[in-house]
Amino acid sequence: MKVTVDQERCVAAGSCVTAADDVFDQRDEDGIVVLLNPAPTADRAAAVREAAAICPALAITVEEGRP
Repeated sequence: MKVTVDQERCVAAGSCVTAADDVFDQRDEDGIVVLLNPAPTADRAAAVREAAAICPALAITVEEGRP
């Protein structure tokens, strides 16, 4: 799994952090998403997929099958 984020699209809702706080964080100054782990382990896959699905700005992209 490979994860990317588009900080330009992010609206700082924080739902990604709620779903997977070990993969996503937010900048202190404006709340924009910060990607902590672009290649999360398989045990985090469901949480990362959920974060992408609930992102109101669709700022998270998940590519399956890639380290």
